[in-house]
Amino acid sequence: MCDGMARGVLGCRGLSSYTMSNQKHIVLAGGGTAGHVNPLLAVAHVIRELEPDADIAVVGTVVGLEHDLVPQAGFELETIEKVPFPRRPNMAALKFPAQWKAEMAKVRDILTRHEAQVVVGFGGYTSAPVYAAAHKMGIPIAMHEQNARAGMANKLGARWASMIGTAYAQTGLKPRKGVEAERVGLPLRAEIAAIAHGMEHDRIATRQSAAAQLGVDPNRPLVVVTGGSLGAVNVNRAVAASARELLEHAQVIHLTGRGKDDEVRSLVSVSAGEQVLGELGPDHGNDGDYRVAPYLERIDLAFACADLIICRSGAGTVSELTALGLSAIYVPLPIGNGEQRFNAQPVVDAEGGLVVADREFTAEWVKQHVPKLLADSDLLAKYGDNAWQYGIRDAAEVMAKRVLSMIDEK
Repeated sequence: MCDGMARGVLGCRGLSSYTMSNQKHIVLAGGGTAGHVNPLLAVAHVIRELEPDADIAVVGTVVGLEHDLVPQAGFELETIEKVPFPRRPNMAALKFPAQWKAEMAKVRDILTRHEAQVVVGFGGYTSAPVYAAAHKMGIPIAMHEQNARAGMANKLGARWASMIGTAYAQTGLKPRKGVEAERVGLPLRAEIAAIAHGMEHDRIATRQSAAAQLGVDPNRPLVVVTGGSLGAVNVNRAVAASARELLEHAQVIHLTGRGKDDEVRSLVSVSAGEQVLGELGPDHGNDGDYRVAPYLERIDLAFACADLIICRSGAGTVSELTALGLSAIYVPLPIGNGEQRFNAQPVVDAEGGLVVADREFTAEWVKQHVPKLLADSDLLAKYGDNAWQYGIRDAAEVMAKRVLSMIDEK
């Protein structure tokens, strides 16, 4: 006999091979931004380490970061179209039912071809139809929420998921009866996980190695300023205009975002003189102490030798900095529903850093507060210790093991 679930997933003809094989079949879904793709890949890599023969496929889109990152990581990418939930009655809302039906059909085909035994979603546009299709096909669902305020796709998935991992204790998700969301942390990128491991076992050696690659002095305090790949104009201007005061206490690595480095160099020159400017790299050890670059591919190296971070408070950033035990001044992006402030607030409540509203983060604020913080090594160390205690470093391993156990328990 062929039971209902097997019939829905494989058809009766494929049941014997499905049940007799020990190979595990996992389909992961998520994408669009690094915030969804990076934790997905972190979990996928651990699953591959634990189950080298597993069939692992990723459902994403052709326009998100996953289009390049997933194949580069060695995983098969299956693509569908983005189907955003309509937020108002307009033409997109009228087209939504037909688009949803079409993408659901694609997802059912993907799950069938890969003989999916479990689906793992990480939010984003592609997760919603994968959750819905898996639920209809009787395939167990696990999911991970990276933000302090869950998105619409994961709110949908939480209705059916058997396992829900989160980066924050409070996310607004409403699991089905008998299931509780569990704070497991954020699955870390491999390079961040490696730095966390190094810091845990030999922080001094990890700092010295990273500093040598960047050309900075490992024995002096270092402030790292970053607004992400696009930069944060207000943060850039406030910090750069305070260069003279900051350099009295620390070195600075200022990652400006693409196309914004010239303005920062100009402001630094006005504040402290052109001679303080420098670049990053092992050949720039004798440069000035204010290092400016639009972007740093290996930002983990900067984190490894930093004493203070000044940054936005995206969920990934907050989780990575706390996993590394880094003191931070968070300046939430002042748009949307205030999500970035929600991301930073639990860390601030744990006394692992400070949060400052974007409108209040001025050159005057920086000059008044940051030098005092840099001069107070005990307070800086306290913030770092509390951030480390709040942070979680094994989320990828926890998620991967829980996902595999869902297959074993079937």
